[in-house]
Parts: sequence; structure tokens; C-alpha cells
Amino acid sequence: MRWSPGHRSGNVIDRRGASGGGLGLGGGMGIGGTVVVLILSLLFGRNLFQDGGVSTEQTTQTAGGDVAPVNETPEERARFDLVNSVVDDIQPVWRGILEKHGAQYRDAKVVLFRGATQSGCGVGQSAMGPFYCPTDERVYLDLGFFEELEKRFGAVGDFAQAYVIAHEIGHHVQHILGADAQVRQRQEQRPNEANELSVRLELQADCYAGVWGRSTDQRRILDPGDIEEGLNAAAAIGDDKLSGGRLRPESFTHGSSKERESWFRRGFESGDPESCNTFAGAR
Repeated sequence: MRWSPGHRSGNVIDRRGASGGGLGLGGGMGIGGTVVVLILSLLFGRNLFQDGGVSTEQTTQTAGGDVAPVNETPEERARFDLVNSVVDDIQPVWRGILEKHGAQYRDAKVVLFRGATQSGCGVGQSAMGPFYCPTDERVYLDLGFFEELEKRFGAVGDFAQAYVIAHEIGHHVQHILGADAQVRQRQEQRPNEANELSVRLELQADCYAGVWGRSTDQRRILDPGDIEEGLNAAAAIGDDKLSGGRLRPESFTHGSSKERESWFRRGFESGDPESCNTFAGAR
């Protein structure tokens, strides 16, 4: 993928140099408790840390969103540059798409951190992988995930990393359109369908990532093999692959490798978000 090293996005907040990951927890809550509250916050779209009286103060940042100077390897610097470029490529595409459909897009912020950090949904940890928080409309990402994606799951290449970012911003598009709120409501009404609805939401975000991917192809900024990198990344992080085949399909929350690859491909081939209705018919 052709992108610009050194580009700096106003929508990327760099907390990698924050002391203690930018945490300011109070209330004596342990790590296990914070993870539980975070999951519930994401599920219900409310900051339950604030509801429970837990501090969510961030460390002091500069006006540009940066914190202390960051010690980084050349590989991490390249990933940092990629995120800045990709974020500023994805969001104008979605702004144009939503305008054509009579909706108004607003930019999401992408927060880079190490270890753990505060989010509008509570404490985010590297072990959770990248996630989108609808409460503050931010994507949270530890760049170390890209190294794991490559070394552990064999998903190599810059477009594999771009797919991850596009997937998370796909959740932001869902939030703007109200899909996530509708899913939460249905999950509350039908708890036995909670996992199934979660899978369909995730697969739609995969399809949205493919829609953006189509635009990069049309603008001729892809290199040979890029789409294969995206498809490989989608397949690499299916529930069946991540669990080593130990999870049963009814316990999936993100979809199988085959499903994730299929929906990314559908978005890429159509370039139309209308083709991404994962809630109709079979997955």
C-alpha cells in the first residue's frame, strides 16, 4: 500500500509515552474487575467506571495530544507512520460515502498506547487487542498488536495492519448510523442471541473495511498482493483460529475465519455499504 511516512494526523493521539499507560484508577478495583466493567461498558454503551465512582482522569497531554517522548524501534516507528496515514485516508472516504446516503460523518480519534490506558469505556489493556469505544468515539490500539498479528498469526504486510484500523473505524461508522445501539437493545431483549448479534456486528465492520479497501484500489494506491494481505488478516483473527479450534460456533463473538474473510471480500468487491447487511439471512 502506498502511504506517506512522516505524515501526522490530527486524529491520532499518542499516549505511548504516558507514565503507567495513562491510568488513574481509584476505588481499589483489581485488574479482573476493571476488565469486567470495561466489557459491560462496551456492551451497554455507558461509562460504568464513572457510574461506579472510579476515576477516569488521563495524564496531562500537550495540545497536539502527545505525551512524553517515546522510545521506539524503527519497526514501531513505521507502524506509527502507517496508522497516521491510514486514519487520514479512511475517514474522508467514509465522509463522502455517508454524505451520499444523507448522513453526516464525524471523525473518530485513534489512541495509541502501551500496556493499558483509560478510555471512555473504562480501562483498555493491550491483551484485549484493538477496540472501539462508542462512548468517546475513539479507537484504542497498542502497536504491539501488529507485531503479534505478523509473528503469531502470520498476517504480514502493511495492508494487513490497515485492515485492522479500517475494521475498528467500521465500528465508528456503525455507531454513527445507530447499528451498535440497535444491537445492544436486541441483546438486552434476547440475551440468548447476544453472541450471534455480536458476530453479525463484527462481520459488518469487516465488510466496511472491504468497502474502504475498494476505494484504495480505485485510487490505485494498492500494491500487488495487498488485498491478499487484508484477506489473510481477516482470516487469521477468526474466533476459530484464535481459540485453536476449541470454541464452538455458538460461543463465537467475532465470526469464523471463513466468515470474516468472506465479508471483507464482499465489501471490497461491491464497494457499497448497502451490501454489508450482515443482519439479513445467513452469515
